[in-house]
Amino acid sequence: MNAAVADRVRKVPGSRERAGDRLFRLIITAFAGIILFAAAALAWQLTRESLGTWKAFGASFLWTSTWDPVNDVFGALPFLYGTAVSSILALLIAVPLGVGAAVFLTELAPKNVAEGLMFAIELLAAVPSVILGLMGIFILVPAMRWAGAPYGVGMLTAGLILALMILPYITTITREVLLTVPRPLKEAMYALGATRWEVVRGVSLPFARSGIIGAVFLSLGRALGETMAVTMVIGNTPRIDFNVLQPGYSMAAVIANELAEAASDAHLSALVAIGLALMGVTVVVNGAARLMIYRLGKRA
Repeated sequence: MNAAVADRVRKVPGSRERAGDRLFRLIITAFAGIILFAAAALAWQLTRESLGTWKAFGASFLWTSTWDPVNDVFGALPFLYGTAVSSILALLIAVPLGVGAAVFLTELAPKNVAEGLMFAIELLAAVPSVILGLMGIFILVPAMRWAGAPYGVGMLTAGLILALMILPYITTITREVLLTVPRPLKEAMYALGATRWEVVRGVSLPFARSGIIGAVFLSLGRALGETMAVTMVIGNTPRIDFNVLQPGYSMAAVIANELAEAASDAHLSALVAIGLALMGVTVVVNGAARLMIYRLGKRA
């Protein structure tokens, strides 16, 4: 009897732990399910509200360039082009600066200097985009006019503002990844007579490659969806011009500018269709980043 009671006592705590684990798993699964449900609901709502545009123009909506709300003729290509060009320009500017700054903070800067600079960089990430847009209007646009841009606003101006916005993300993430490089690897290179640059090039950057690529794609997603700062400096002209000094338009900017003034259901549906396209571009970018990081990790 005493043995049976003791055995029952031993089983109760284990049963309670298993029940607690099941409850914990259900709660966490529900949290993840809410996120997936919200994303699916958003995609469904955007698709439903933009059906009129897809029925009227089909897939040609994405590669035609006429945007005429008066006659209800819509094509999203200028906005796709403006979004892609401004984001690529931002990456071309921000990636070398961000990776270089992260290498300096990790390999060269004294600890006190690195901490002070990181505080400033993280503070820059917290600045609202509308403030950066004002800075672009009052400082960057006149400087671009002086440099030869006819209007000051344009693709390159938007790219510079976006580069300033995504620079903290690239720098911070790259620095954190570089800090995880095993010290014995670097010391072995130094023992073989390698210079600091050779250690960075041969050990640190290859070891942190997947993390740097992740930072770049995260920053790209941030640049693709930016609205206010880009709207204030890109020029908001729905045309395709291969001169990056000329005005352009982005998908987020056209939605912000015209959504409240959409006078017809067709106009509203076209703006929602642009939002759906922007969401699709973001999903594709994130998927490509996941695939590339997975392949790099598997190869390593």
